Amino acid sequence: MGRLLILFAGAAAIVTVGAAVPAKQADKVMTLKSVHSFASIPDQQQRSLALFQEASKVITHARCMNCHPAGDRPAQGDDRHPHMPLVVRGVDNFGAIGMRCTTCHGPKNFDPAGVPGHPEWHLAPVEMAWVGKSLGEICEQIKDPARNGGKSMEELVHHMAEDSLVGWGWHPGKGREPAPGTQKEFGELIKAWVDSGAVCPAT
Repeated sequence: MGRLLILFAGAAAIVTVGAAVPAKQADKVMTLKSVHSFASIPDQQQRSLALFQEASKVITHARCMNCHPAGDRPAQGDDRHPHMPLVVRGVDNFGAIGMRCTTCHGPKNFDPAGVPGHPEWHLAPVEMAWVGKSLGEICEQIKDPARNGGKSMEELVHHMAEDSLVGWGWHPGKGREPAPGTQKEFGELIKAWVDSGAVCPAT
C-alpha cells in the first residue's frame, strides 16, 4: 500500500509539473512595434523593408508556420514537431478521407484535451508553403497571386488583418504561445508595408 501511495504521489508530481510548463509558455507574450515607430526612416524602400521584417515575427512564428508546411504533414507545438497522430493534407487541404481535420479539431479550442479548434481548421495549400524558405522567398510568394490563393494586395491585407483563422494565432488556447502582438497590429504593419511599396528582403 505504501509503495502504491509513493507511485501515485510521483505520478501526481509529474502531471503537476507537466501542466505548469504549458501554462508558463502561454504567459509568454512577444510584442510588435507600431507602424508609427518606422516613420523616422526617411527612405521609403528601407521603411517598407523594415515593416515587413517586423511583420515577419508573426509570419515565421510557429502558429503560422505549422499550418504552412512544404509537405503533406502539418506540424504542431511551439517546437514545430510533426503532427501526432500522423495526418496528411488530403486533396483539399482538409485532411484525408476518413481522417478529416474536423475529426479531431472542433469549432473552437478544447483546452481540457489541448486540442486547438476553428470552424475552418485546415492546412494552407501547398503552393502557399513557407517552411524551408527564406524570408525573401516567403515575401515574394505572399505577393504572387499564383501562390497566395489568388489574392490581390488589398485582399491580402484583409486576409492578414481580418481573417478569423489567421486570428486564431493570437488565441491558440492553453499551452501554446500566441503570435506576437495582436492581429490588428499585424494587419497595420502589412498594410503599411503594401502602401510603402511591398519591398521584400533579398533572397
